[in-house]
Amino acid sequence: MKIRPFILPLFLLLGLGAVYFLPTAGEVAQSAVIMDLPENETEGGWYFKAIPPSEAEISTLAKDTEFSKAECYRIRPGEFDANGNPLPDILYVSVVLSGADINNSIHRPERCMPAQGHQILESTDRTLTVKGGHSVTAKRLKSIQRLPKETQGEFLELNCLTYYFFVGHDRITNDHLGRTFTDMKDRLLKGMDQRWAYVSVSMWYGDMPWLEANISEEEADGKLADFVAKFSASQIKWDQVKP
Repeated sequence: MKIRPFILPLFLLLGLGAVYFLPTAGEVAQSAVIMDLPENETEGGWYFKAIPPSEAEISTLAKDTEFSKAECYRIRPGEFDANGNPLPDILYVSVVLSGADINNSIHRPERCMPAQGHQILESTDRTLTVKGGHSVTAKRLKSIQRLPKETQGEFLELNCLTYYFFVGHDRITNDHLGRTFTDMKDRLLKGMDQRWAYVSVSMWYGDMPWLEANISEEEADGKLADFVAKFSASQIKWDQVKP
């Protein structure tokens, strides 16, 4: 029997659409992520400065969504500005914890990054070794971000690297579609609502306006990967995560 070409896409659409008919209440399984970010210097020498979520994030996601965001600074050894002040590396970390409503929950960053000025150039997977014999496979995005300057109509273009992954109750993944099907299976078979956290860390590289030295992609990537590995070691309840 010959299968018509539209049958397989139809089944896929029906499967994805079934998420809207799943039960909206059940036993809540909390994410293994720790939402309280460090207040002082971390093991990697980074200082955290808490920042609020954007109005777009608050208005787009469900009301019971939780946010933990920070600008992180680490002094670049031997580098100072004209006034003698030490110059820092800067990166941004964001942890967004989903609410109970699977239909209005967190989503993959590729969906919202263009609205933040990003043109995504490359997407790859990278597995990072985490202290304690663990590992995290993150999605690595390479992009160019256009930021408006104070002068109206002018923009600053910066190269950017972003690592992200999702932390559920007992598993970690960077696959948004796989995470969605896991939610569907848990609700149907276990009657369980699993809260997921989306962890994202980003860093600019190239010619930084506040630095004298140019930051290469390799330098930024190394610092970003090291930060994500150390952050994962301290901010995930690994005894809750399946091997």
